[in-house]
Amino acid sequence: MPRVLSQDLRERVVAAVDAGMSCRAAAARFGVSAASAIRWRQLVVRNGTPAAKPQGGDRRAAR
Repeated sequence: MPRVLSQDLRERVVAAVDAGMSCRAAAARFGVSAASAIRWRQLVVRNGTPAAKPQGGDRRAAR
């Protein structure tokens, strides 16, 4: 299962991309995958925030 990365890290990567750095360069600088940096940037464009989506769980517990 992939590790959860902090909201602060997501925001720093996106800020670096917004400042002119490429997604791949920002990913290498902060030690995350290029796919994550690209996905976080797309989330900002679509939703305005790189926040994580809610994690799945037992649907029966929500009843």
